[in-house]
Amino acid sequence: MKQLIIFLYILFVFFNQSMAQKTISLYDGQIPNSKACTVKEVTGLKWRISGVTTPTLTVFTPEKSDSLNSAVIIMPGGGYAGLAFDHEGIQIAVAFYKIGITAFVLKYRLPKDTACIIDPETVALMDAQKAIKLVRDRSKEFFINPNNVGIMGFSAGGHLASTLSTHYNVNLIENKENTNLRPSFAILGYPVISFDDSIGHTGSRDNMLGKNPSTDKIKLYSNDLQVTKETPATFIIHAADDKTVKVENSIRYYLALQRNKVASEIHLLQKGGHGFGLNNKLEPINWFNLVVGWLGGNNFYKGNNVN
Repeated sequence: MKQLIIFLYILFVFFNQSMAQKTISLYDGQIPNSKACTVKEVTGLKWRISGVTTPTLTVFTPEKSDSLNSAVIIMPGGGYAGLAFDHEGIQIAVAFYKIGITAFVLKYRLPKDTACIIDPETVALMDAQKAIKLVRDRSKEFFINPNNVGIMGFSAGGHLASTLSTHYNVNLIENKENTNLRPSFAILGYPVISFDDSIGHTGSRDNMLGKNPSTDKIKLYSNDLQVTKETPATFIIHAADDKTVKVENSIRYYLALQRNKVASEIHLLQKGGHGFGLNNKLEPINWFNLVVGWLGGNNFYKGNNVN
């Protein structure tokens, strides 16, 4: 009954927005870094997904599409144990769709599901790399500019997005076409950035690296330490009163971007806590409008419709 209600809700959203929407598999044939398991995908309250065995992209194509359209791949959070697929995925995609940006919501595999994957450390990044390759390789089909494909992530999805931003040269997928895996830009919402004990989100770290990761692994995936001058332009939003993922994560990443002269912008909200998604009910600021303005100011968006 619960899944039926969720299904009807999603249908309601889709039809009321008159969206051109479809879901496609991330891989053809055998899914790499996987093994046979009995885990079944589960959709819970607020469309939180766990037990992902078949990664997908849900595509939202604007009605008025042309070859100059930008695109964004959205990575929901959930501590690398689940995916907040509705409020950190679908709702964000709808907002981009409404202003004419093609949006893809990535349902990526989770390192916590060790029964189904061979290497938990790399599985989410592998899916993220495959997502950006697929979008660029099929850019004509999606009516987008392959040179203008960005990523967006929330919480642990923000860690995944910042990992792709800083580890895109570590090729984990088959890439005979030599497709560029570097995102054109990144948008991070209250992201997990550091795995350092002092500010890191230990739940995300434990699910990705296990309970006792080495110092080298902690450093490798503390993405503020991996920023270079080639890291994509980045927009960051975070609430100062976030008790789940400390705001220092975003501050450290922003300062690293600034040291490397990477185009970047950060907005620290006074209130909002963690996981507010598109609508922060504790602050009057519409942060999505700030994102749109930033995209336009950096030539990633040419429209002028902001709702």
